[in-house]
Amino acid sequence: MQRLAERQQEFALALLDAARAAPRGLVGPDGLPSLRRFAVYRNNVVAGLIETLKENYPAVHRIVGDEFFRAMTGQFVTANPPQSPIMLGYGAGFPEFIDGFDPAAALPYLADVARIERAWIGAYHAAEAEPLSADDLLTIDQDRLALVRLALHPSLRVTQSRFPALTIWRMNVAGGEPGAVDLEAGGEDALIIRSSAEVVVNQLPMGAAALVRTLGAGRPVVAAAIAALEATPYFDLRTILAGLIEAGAFIGWSLEQDTGGAPS
Repeated sequence: MQRLAERQQEFALALLDAARAAPRGLVGPDGLPSLRRFAVYRNNVVAGLIETLKENYPAVHRIVGDEFFRAMTGQFVTANPPQSPIMLGYGAGFPEFIDGFDPAAALPYLADVARIERAWIGAYHAAEAEPLSADDLLTIDQDRLALVRLALHPSLRVTQSRFPALTIWRMNVAGGEPGAVDLEAGGEDALIIRSSAEVVVNQLPMGAAALVRTLGAGRPVVAAAIAALEATPYFDLRTILAGLIEAGAFIGWSLEQDTGGAPS
C-alpha cells in the first residue's frame, strides 16, 4: 500500500503534467474511476497559477499578449510548481525562465521588464522601517564619512538592464501608453523602494547601482564609491547620496569601531 506522502507526491506531479496518468485509486462519488473530474481539476489548478503570474507580471502580459503569455506561463507552471502555500512568492524565477525561453528571444528586454515587476512585488511586501533623513547623517563626523557603512531600507531593490527596460515597463503598466523605443539607446538601471506608503520606481544614474549593491554587501562608503567609479568615471558621489537619502534608501549607519544613528 502506498504511504500518504507517496500518494500526495504522485497527485501533485500529475496535476501539473498532463502526460502523467491520473493518480491511482482516484474515484468519483459513484466509486468508479473519475479521470474526467481529475482533468478538470488539473486544468483549474494550471489556470489558477497562470492567473497568478498574470497579476504579478502585468507589463509582460501586455507586451506579449494573452495567447503568448498563457503558452509561456503554461510551460513555466509545469516546470515550477509552487513550493509554498503562500502565493506571494510564486513566480520569483519567472524572469530567468524568460531568459531561456526561445520563443521570447525576439524580445531581449522582456526578462528585464519582468525583473522590475518582481522587484516591485518584493518592495511592496517588504518590512517597514524608518528611513534616515539628511539631518540624521549630518551627525556623522564628516572626516570619517568615507568609512561609514549604510544600512539599506528592507524594501529597496535595484534592477539593471542593457536595454531601456524601465521605459518599456512604464509604457506597459496602468496608465502607460506603448510607443516606439530605441533598443540601442542604452541601458537603464532602476531603484524600486517603498519607504512610505507607495512603491516608487525611479531611474538610477550610471554607477549608482554599483554603489547601492556594494553598500548592501556591508561595505563602507569609500568602497562603494570605488565600485561606482569603476562602472563610470562620471559618478558624482555627493549628488547620488543626496538622491538616495531623499528616496529613503537608508535606515541606519555604523562605523567599524563604533556605532551611531539607528542600528544597522
